[in-house]
Formats: sequence, structure tokens, C-alpha cells
Amino acid sequence: MAARVENAVLPKDFIWGFATASYQIEGAANEGGRGPSIWDTFSHTPTKTADGKTGDVACDSYHRWREDIALLKQYGAQAYRFSISWSRVIPLGGRNDPINEEGIQFYVDFVNALLEAGITPFVTLFHWDLPQALHDRYLGLLNKDEFVADFVRYATLLFDRLPMVKNWITFNEPWCSAVLGYNVGLHAPGRCSDRTKSPQGGDSTREHLIAGHSLLVAHGHTVKVYRDKYKEKAGGEIGITLNGDWMDPWDPEDPRDVEAAERKLEFSIAWFADPIYFGDYPASMRKQLGERLPTFTEEEVKLVKGSNDFYGMNHYTANYVKHKDTPPDDDDHLGNVETSFYNKAGDCVGPETQSVWLRPSPVGFRNLLNWLSKRYNYPKIYVTENGTSLKNENDIPLPDVLNDEFRAEYFRGYINALARAHNEDGVNVMAYLAWSFMDNFEWAEGYETRFGVTYVDYEDNQKRYPKLSSKVVREEFERLIKKD
Repeated sequence: MAARVENAVLPKDFIWGFATASYQIEGAANEGGRGPSIWDTFSHTPTKTADGKTGDVACDSYHRWREDIALLKQYGAQAYRFSISWSRVIPLGGRNDPINEEGIQFYVDFVNALLEAGITPFVTLFHWDLPQALHDRYLGLLNKDEFVADFVRYATLLFDRLPMVKNWITFNEPWCSAVLGYNVGLHAPGRCSDRTKSPQGGDSTREHLIAGHSLLVAHGHTVKVYRDKYKEKAGGEIGITLNGDWMDPWDPEDPRDVEAAERKLEFSIAWFADPIYFGDYPASMRKQLGERLPTFTEEEVKLVKGSNDFYGMNHYTANYVKHKDTPPDDDDHLGNVETSFYNKAGDCVGPETQSVWLRPSPVGFRNLLNWLSKRYNYPKIYVTENGTSLKNENDIPLPDVLNDEFRAEYFRGYINALARAHNEDGVNVMAYLAWSFMDNFEWAEGYETRFGVTYVDYEDNQKRYPKLSSKVVREEFERLIKKD
């Protein structure tokens, strides 16, 4: 793990807290005028989620939000990142569809209560839960013009109704929406070329690229609206959150693996960040994908380039990357590489977790903070998600499960790596939001995987119990943030 930083090295205006997402915690799927999202449909489709679980009830935060805010305050959280359910606000989603005032009032009350508790809201407009009606009408993200117009109207409505919010995130992890939803079909709406998985249609060679382009263009339009009409008065800021793992070459002595590691970073992170900071997709993607990768119009370049007030960074793990000698498959989304937790020398990234894709690597976190900073000219970075699952945590009974030392050590390592990146490397990282505030519906993994610093007892009325890790996050930041 990363070496402990002994001195307070983070600036006094550094902000920390916890994060969640609407479909993962709210529940009340059919209450308060909410319409269905693609995740309601997907999770109710047999075989799509572990044990057929859904977000119908989840953590029941729709009813228990006051208790949640009290817990956040108890934990000392300065900020809370949550997402808004589009279909709770506009049940059918479209720009000409009726607004659900009850849904809007829910979020108004919630934001006001957070502010009264001294907790800064970080609001994500879209965390994967597209209104099902928009998918039914025009296949959602696959129709750029319709999606952009509907999303901008939805975002504008929230800018109008939540003027007290100063930290906005347009999209959470567009890579996941695009690749998992439209290339491999593991997430809603579950489209891919394999008709046994996606009988409704899909094209794994193109659709994820179209979806990604729609998200970027919608982001650009939305940021322009916010900057033109709301930013100055609200004193706020807006950005996008991108996910990405650190990549090391499988054989650091092989230039082909060195290049492959860089290419993998470009296919996962620069796919979305390069257009925002440079105005176009990475050359490595254009080279491999050719005409399948959409082209930005001049107007779109003007909208998308420069459309981040901060870089939202979701990060969990690291990988080793090996080049391939064979030509890429048409449905390849990785950059024609192989990834592994082991390198040529037999070194392993880190210990196992419940998540097959996640092993702790604080040094990878620091490396990626530096890579992003150097590539994009040291933007202000907000770490909007970081955390870990714990092997077989779901099988550990109360109260033993509350002593999550593995997760506590993960946070110690990563938070100290962040402090070193800021203090020693000059990385402009100014916020950290741990994932997750509470155990919740972990998408296709259902409730088998837990990420929370709060234990949720799904068998006993969703009761909440603080874990050790909730205290450790606070202890680390209180130690590392300067007092004056």
C-alpha cells in the first residue's frame, strides 16, 4: 500500500465525502410519479442480473433520505455526490413530455436538507438510467439529435429548479454506458451483436461508438446552456465524470507492450477526454476503427472542446497490458490488447476482491493522476468515485461485517497516494468522493457485491450500520487537510 503521508499537505479548501447513484439506492420504482428506466426493464429481464435482483426497493433511500443525511453528517462528510433519476422528473423523458412536479420536489427537498446539514451536493444528471420511453421511441443514445434535444431540456429543467446546486456532472462514465450497454450487452439496454443475448437487435462493431458520440455532443450542448444562462449567477461549475484504470505494460522492456498500455488508456479514457480537451478522438482509435468512429462537425467541436470546468475521475484498479500480434476484431473496444492482473515477471496488481475486475493498486492511482494531469495540462481533478468490494463480504454476518479492515486499508492507501500526487507531483486534485456511501444495487451483480462504508441489511428493512471504513476516510482527510 502507499506510504503514509505524515504532514497535512492537502489545501484547506479540499473537499471530501461519499457518492451514490439514483437507481442503486432510491427504490420506490413505482412511486411518486416515476416512470420506468432502461434499468427497470433490464433488471426485470430474466438472467440479466445476479439472482434476478432489481432496484425496485434497493436501499429505500427515497423514503429514508433524512436518515441518510444524518449518517453523512455523523461521518463528517463535506460533500455528497448523488444522481437524479431522469424518469422520476420527466417520466417519459422527452422534451415535450409532462414534468412530474412530485419528483422534482423530492430532489428540491433533498438538496435543501443537505445544504442545511452543511453538506455540499454534487449532482450527476445521468448515471445510466435512461427513461425507457426514449429507448422505445428512438433507441435512446443511438439517435444523437433526439437524445441531445431531450437531455438538454431535462438538464435545463434541473438548472432552473435547483439553482442552489453549484457542482454539476453531466454524465457518469460514458464508457460504461456505451461499451457495457451497446457493445458487450452486460448493462442496460443490453444491446450487442449476439442474438442469444440481444434478440432485440444490436451491432457491437458500431453502436457503442455512436452512443459515445451522442453523450459527448449532449455534454457539450448542456455545458453551453449552463455557462450561458446559469453559471455566473449560481457561481457554479460543470463537468463530466470519466472512468479509467491505470495500465502498465506486461513487459516493460517490450516497446509493443509499452505502446499497447498507452493505447488501452486512450481507448478507455482519451476516447472521451481528448474531444473535451483537444477537440477530436485519439489518433489510435481513428487508426483502428476507421469510418466506424463518428466525426465531429465544426459546431460540435466548438461545443465539446473546452467543456469541462473540472475533470471528474472515477478510478478503482490497475492492469497489465500485452500487445496482440493479430489484427483487431471488428467488435474490439480495448484497442487490440490483452489485460491481466499479472505481468511477465509474475507480479500481481493486488489482492482479490469480490469484483473480478478490481484489485487494489494505490501506486496505479497516483500514476493515473499524473498521466491525466500531464496529458490535459493539469486540470482541476475531482475524484468522484473510488472504493473497493471485499471478498465474500456478503457472507459475513453482523456485527463482524462492520469491521471491514480490507476496505479501510484500501482507503488509507489510495487517499495517501492522492496526497502524494498533490504534494509531490503537483497534481491539482481538489475533491474526493468515496464509493460508496452505502451498500447498494450493484447493477448486473445485484446485491452480491458490496461497496459501502455503511452496511445495509436487506433482510431487515434496509437498516443501516456504519462500518469501520466510514471512520477511516474521515480520519485520513482530517489528518491530511490543512487547518489554515
